[in-house]
Amino acid sequence: MDYNHPTDLIMDEELIRTAVAGLPVTRVVYFSETGSTNDIAQELLEQGTPDGTLVVADSQTKGRGRMDRHWVTTPGSALAFSLALRSPPEERERLAFFSPLAGLAVCQALVDDYGLPAEVKWPNDVLLARRKTCGVLVEAAWIGDRMQGVVVGIGVNVAPASVPPDHAVLFPATCVERAIVESLGPGIFNRPVDRVELLAKILRKFFDLRPVMGSPAFLQLWQERLAFRGEIVSVDPASGDSICGRVVGIDPNGNLRLRKQDGVEINVAVGDVRLRPSQ
Repeated sequence: MDYNHPTDLIMDEELIRTAVAGLPVTRVVYFSETGSTNDIAQELLEQGTPDGTLVVADSQTKGRGRMDRHWVTTPGSALAFSLALRSPPEERERLAFFSPLAGLAVCQALVDDYGLPAEVKWPNDVLLARRKTCGVLVEAAWIGDRMQGVVVGIGVNVAPASVPPDHAVLFPATCVERAIVESLGPGIFNRPVDRVELLAKILRKFFDLRPVMGSPAFLQLWQERLAFRGEIVSVDPASGDSICGRVVGIDPNGNLRLRKQDGVEINVAVGDVRLRPSQ
């Protein structure tokens, strides 16, 4: 098989419905091409769609990442999907944990179902071999001052055609198929990853973890999968100078704990930084 080309496995709404049967997915909306699955999920929440609505696209032309970064999904090569969720009042107190919840769901699916040593680069990117494989964007949906729900958008590079060149990204990227080949060898792995099957595995992990989101057990799993733990990193805020320190872990609020060179420990708030190994 030529791994420079998109996967040959097709994706359609009926295949997705069959794959997610038995999961708390209440509605499936599929597009062969759309601008942004998050935008569609936002519109559906405004229209009253139920909790657990799944929006999937084979190709996404206007996908967004954190800090307004652009995320393009090329046809036949990746996963691009969003969940429209209606959070009950008790869950709304833990909204900040939806982002790592999505990252951990992808990470655990890759670890448990594909045997890959996936890690979560705080707060939610998933790394394979220290290269980005998955991005997450969580957005609250509001009408006036009333929150309608939460949209959880996930993009996963599956085939090599989904991986942008290094010069086009802020952090080196890879894909699931390339990581499997590197782990098992091309002679053992000779078929494309079934994107619909991977989607179902990620969703199962997501819904399994959702009830314990923000709990001590959830934080412990996050700590165990945290990339660069114990290593010196540089944290680049959206504005201001970079901060260097050793990654200590995650605090109970989901902030990144860093120990600076002078021994002072600081907590970095979710959503305000970009994390990379220091050079």
